[in-house]
Amino acid sequence: MRIKQSEFEISAVKREQYPVDGLPEVAFVGRSNVGKSSIINALANRRHLAKVSQTPGKTRLINFFMINEGEFHLVDLPGYGYAKVSKTEQASWGKTIEMYLTDREELKRVILLVDSRHKPTKDDLIMHDWVKHFDIEAIVVATKSDKLSNNELRKSEKIIKDTMGLTKDDKFYFFSSLNKKGKDELINYLFEGLVEEENEIE
Repeated sequence: MRIKQSEFEISAVKREQYPVDGLPEVAFVGRSNVGKSSIINALANRRHLAKVSQTPGKTRLINFFMINEGEFHLVDLPGYGYAKVSKTEQASWGKTIEMYLTDREELKRVILLVDSRHKPTKDDLIMHDWVKHFDIEAIVVATKSDKLSNNELRKSEKIIKDTMGLTKDDKFYFFSSLNKKGKDELINYLFEGLVEEENEIE
């Protein structure tokens, strides 16, 4: 699959603000500072499609991007786990994410981003459980892999899979937005079949 075109469509907080065109959606979620905006920009081959915030944890909007002029939406969910915001604000983001995950028929897949350099956090585990609870396909992508050697990557993969309870049937991938190694393969891995799947449903 090729991402030939991408553009920002709308930011939303409430359900009534979500797009109503029925296109399949792939959502990206992860902790603040995990590199969510960077991977979205790298995959879409657009430098400033998703804005990289200078203040982690600031954005609580859900951003929808149109891919390939109406094939599907890429969805950027608010970052979580930033310690310097209030508990009330953190709870608000949690509700925003949960509201989107609940009964969103267009949502076909969630890409959960974790930092390849660190053991997944409690928040990462909660988010993974959340996605599974709503019976949504989840793919775990470990970002910033350029920071690790091949030996460190093998250790990281074991730590991440063991901590999150991933099995051989669960999908897992490393990626670096800096060197973009394996970008085309990752695009196929994350998005292949979405349009065909939607056509079969129709």
